[in-house]
Amino acid sequence: MTQLTHGGDWAGYRAQYGHDALDFSANVSPLGLPQGVANAIAAALPHTDRYPDPLCRALRAKLAPHEGIPAESILCGNGAADLIFRLAWAAKPRTALVTAPTFAEYAAALESAGCAVRRHFLQAEVDFAVTDSILSSITPEVDMVFLCQPNNPTGQLTPLPLVERILRRCEACGALLVVDECFLDFLPDCDALTAKALLDSKNLLILKAFTKLYGMAGVRLGYCLCANTALLEAMQAAGQPWAVSSLAQAAGLAALDETAYVAQVRALIAQQRPRLTARLRALGLRVLGGRANYLLFQGPETLGDALRQRGVVLRSCSNYPGLDGSWYRTAVRTGPENDELLKTLAEVLA
Repeated sequence: MTQLTHGGDWAGYRAQYGHDALDFSANVSPLGLPQGVANAIAAALPHTDRYPDPLCRALRAKLAPHEGIPAESILCGNGAADLIFRLAWAAKPRTALVTAPTFAEYAAALESAGCAVRRHFLQAEVDFAVTDSILSSITPEVDMVFLCQPNNPTGQLTPLPLVERILRRCEACGALLVVDECFLDFLPDCDALTAKALLDSKNLLILKAFTKLYGMAGVRLGYCLCANTALLEAMQAAGQPWAVSSLAQAAGLAALDETAYVAQVRALIAQQRPRLTARLRALGLRVLGGRANYLLFQGPETLGDALRQRGVVLRSCSNYPGLDGSWYRTAVRTGPENDELLKTLAEVLA
């Protein structure tokens, strides 16, 4: 079997150890699936004998006022990863630029479409922040640029003025800028950080997902925003027609009503992230100060295996271009779960 490149492989851990781990390797809401979403999925079960709406009409109509974007500028998919692959297959870029380190699926999708991938390596000396230096890497040969906001796994957020400068450079070179905002909604000030105000440009596409914020990783539901409706139509045609199940569409419709749940998740992350950061640093670990519902830190290369044997799983970042086996990503979870991680870490590092 192919080696898995992402976190959240609970099935692999269970197969190896015969029980579940305390999993910090997947960056999803620590509060689990909202009850209202679970009820909506259950209520949709009697209708699963019908094909789902391939255009996700009801969901897009409800997303439109939620995002402040016309429904025709929204495309839904089987998670953000589905849309990344659809984009690569539909646009067929010849050369694309990604930062390093960043989410692996960008390069995987691009390479599956025969695209040459260039990497703009971020520097550890500035905590892997995206700086103006990226502008010189966007040349006329580049057809597509990916920017993760906040970046996975670093948690670093590119300032919106720099995002706009990157977009203007992409416009000048005829490139499409893809801004992945799948983790941005965890931040209380996400409305001031989103690139949606720049969507009047047809050179911008924004990726979003229900997966992370609503604890719906197993449901698989994402969407993208773009003023280039011809591109969205090409992406729709690039995959199988019933990509989003009727259960996922029902879950998405219900999730958009879960405003109290979202506020609770944001408050939990805002409280626990600095606490977890401080205590990891107190253990002598280098922790990046980014903004996300996860943390990137550096420790001994044996740390991941030692924790795994004790029932705690981190995301090793050894397979991220630009990082090595000393880097780990941990999700920010509930207080008791974070305490268990810290307790086990202290035992291993002692």
